[in-house]
Amino acid sequence: MLLQPQKRISERALPVWRITGAIYSFFMLLLCGGIIGLTISFDWPKWIIVIAALIFLIFSYLIIFLFPTLRWKRWRYEVREQEIELQRGIVIVRRTLVPMIRVQHVDTQQGPILRKYKLATVNISTAATTHEIPALELEEAEELRVFISRLARVADEDV
Repeated sequence: MLLQPQKRISERALPVWRITGAIYSFFMLLLCGGIIGLTISFDWPKWIIVIAALIFLIFSYLIIFLFPTLRWKRWRYEVREQEIELQRGIVIVRRTLVPMIRVQHVDTQQGPILRKYKLATVNISTAATTHEIPALELEEAEELRVFISRLARVADEDV
């Protein structure tokens, strides 16, 4: 069996993913608050309030604290001359090999939260799909983009 990829994404991915989780939790708060409001307004059974509050608390804990930590621990990647290997997942760990000859283009992407933490995501496009390496240091992302595009050109010329 192949060894797992050795490179990790930036540890600053954790606060980025936690902020994103908090934003999703806000929408869950609105939904659960609406259910609680309806329960009070229409005099529905009080256990609905307890269930809605528990759902919100569990969802928020999972998406803000637990999932980002597990996601960061599992995310690994490695770029070799012939392929790019990605490993990710929380419960189910997925490993993907992207042959360098299939790479069509490489982009970096940076939203407002990533920009605040000086991080970027590298998107690797093939004919069939797009793979991403999230939350890399900005300089590392740019270097990786250039490095992969050079390897893809060399692999393309060899064919």
